[in-house]
Amino acid sequence: MKKKYRIKKNEEFQAIIKKKKSIANQKYVIYYRNNNEHLKVGISVSKKLGNAVVRNKIKRQMRMMVQQVFDKTQKKDFIIIVRNKYLNDSFLINKKDLEYLYNKINKRMD
Repeated sequence: MKKKYRIKKNEEFQAIIKKKKSIANQKYVIYYRNNNEHLKVGISVSKKLGNAVVRNKIKRQMRMMVQQVFDKTQKKDFIIIVRNKYLNDSFLINKKDLEYLYNKINKRMD
């Protein structure tokens, strides 16, 4: 995922979360809003999930999932917060759960 598609700044995270449009399951909480530019995604992994090595692995996996699942032509911002249950399942199962939530968001916004 290219850097222009990432959300890094705390102010941007807070602005999206403040809109209070979200959807969740046992593994993820996804906040979303429309924007005027292009797709942007921020990923948040809590220290409760493990040490820095584990958290960075989760972030790499999440970026890969976003690349495969999300439509880059959309003009939306997303914040993905990863929960503890993420560690219990494989990459493919986690990807299916993310895809399910993403499709649910798209149905909601149409």
